[in-house]
Amino acid sequence: MYLSPQYTGGRLLNWITLFAENIRVAFKAIRSNRVRAVLTMAIIAFGIMALVGILTAIDGLKSTLTEQFTMMGANSFSITSRSMHVQVGNSSYRTKNHTHITYREAEEFKDSFKEPAWVSVAFDASGMAEVRYRDKKTNPNIFLVGTDENNLILSGNELESGRNFNQDDLLGNRHVTIVGQEIVKFLFPGVDPLGNEISLPGLKLTVIGVTKTKGSNFSGADRALLLPITTARQYYSRPNVTYNISIMPYKAENLDILSSEAEGLFRVIRNLDPRDESDFNIQKSDTIIKVLMENLRYVTLAATIIGLITLFGAAVGLMNIMLVSVTERTREIGVRKAMGARKSVIRQQFLYESVIIGQLGGLMGIIAGIIIGNLVSLGMGSHFVVPWLWVFGGVMACFIVGVASGYFPAVKASAVDPIEALRYE
Repeated sequence: MYLSPQYTGGRLLNWITLFAENIRVAFKAIRSNRVRAVLTMAIIAFGIMALVGILTAIDGLKSTLTEQFTMMGANSFSITSRSMHVQVGNSSYRTKNHTHITYREAEEFKDSFKEPAWVSVAFDASGMAEVRYRDKKTNPNIFLVGTDENNLILSGNELESGRNFNQDDLLGNRHVTIVGQEIVKFLFPGVDPLGNEISLPGLKLTVIGVTKTKGSNFSGADRALLLPITTARQYYSRPNVTYNISIMPYKAENLDILSSEAEGLFRVIRNLDPRDESDFNIQKSDTIIKVLMENLRYVTLAATIIGLITLFGAAVGLMNIMLVSVTERTREIGVRKAMGARKSVIRQQFLYESVIIGQLGGLMGIIAGIIIGNLVSLGMGSHFVVPWLWVFGGVMACFIVGVASGYFPAVKASAVDPIEALRYE
C-alpha cells in the first residue's frame, strides 16, 4: 500500500507532538511530587554512584599499574636464582630458591644469547650506602647497583643529562656513576652534578649521568646510584653474590619465544641434564600485574553486585511512588479519558514519568561517581578517568529500572474506568 509523503509527515508530526506533551506532563507530575521524586532519584543516584565510583577508581588503578609497570621495563623477563613469591588468592607462581647465579654464568649467557634482544647483567651492591659531596651527605638509604650499559633500557630509566656507561667504563673498571634525582636534590642543590666527584666509603666516583625522576611511587629508583658492574664487583664483592640477568626483546611479540630460548640456553650453561628441573626462575615483567588485574575483576564484580542491589531497592521505591501517583491522579486520568485520551497515551505518560525519574537519578549518580572515583584514583597518583563503558551501562541500567518500575503502574493507570475515575474523591 502506497503512503503519500504528506500522510507520513503528518503522522511523524503527530508523534512528535504527542511525545513532547507526554514529557511535559511527566515533568509537571514530578514537580507536583518533588519530595518523593527527589528521594527516589537519590536512591537511584546512590546505586549508580556506588557502581560508577568504584569502577572509576578501579579503572584509575589499572591505568596507574599499567603505567608504573611500563616504567619498570615492560615486555621483559629476568633470569634469577630467587624471585618474588607471588601468591594472591589461589594463584601462585614458581619461586624456587636454588644456587645463586655467578658472574661467570651471567656473562657467558650475555655473550652467548644472540637473539634480537637487549641483555643486561646487574647485582645489588648495597642497600644502605651513604654518599658524600663536600660537606653534604645523604642518609644511609642509597641503593648501589652494579650494572652494564643496557640497564637503563631494561629498567625503564631515562637520562635527564649526561651519558650512559660504555665499554671503556666496563673494561677499565672506571670510577664513574649515574645517579638518581633524590641524590642530586640532596647533594647538588642549584649545582650541575655532571663532572663532580662524590664519595663512598673507600671509593670516589665521578658523576657522568643523571636519571629522570620516576616519582613517589618509585622513590627507590630515584635513590639509586649505578656503578659499572666491574667496578662494583671490585669494591662490593662478597660470598655468594647472585647476579640478575634481564632480557628485553626488540619486538614485544617475541617475549614468550625468547624466554623459552633463554631458559634453554641457561640450562646448558648450568650443565643441567634434560631430565633435570630448571634450578632458576624465569620471571616475566607482566606476571605481577596480570595477577593484580585478574583479582581486580573480583572487586569489579563485587561493586557491580552492590550497585545492582541498590538499584533493585530504588526500583521498588520508584514503583511504589508510581502506584501512589496512579491512585492520587485517578480523577485526572478519568478527565483525560473522558476527553478522548487512549489507553496507550495514558500508559505512555506514566511510563515516561518513571523513565525520567530514573534518568535524572542516574545522571546525578554518574556525576557523583566519576567525581568520587577520580578523587580516590588521584590519591593513588593516577590521572583523571572517565569510564565511558560504565557511564553508558549506568544510563542503560537506569532506563531499565525506569521501564521495569513504571510499566505495571502505567498499565494500571491505563485500565482505570473513566466513569469510576470521575466519581473518585
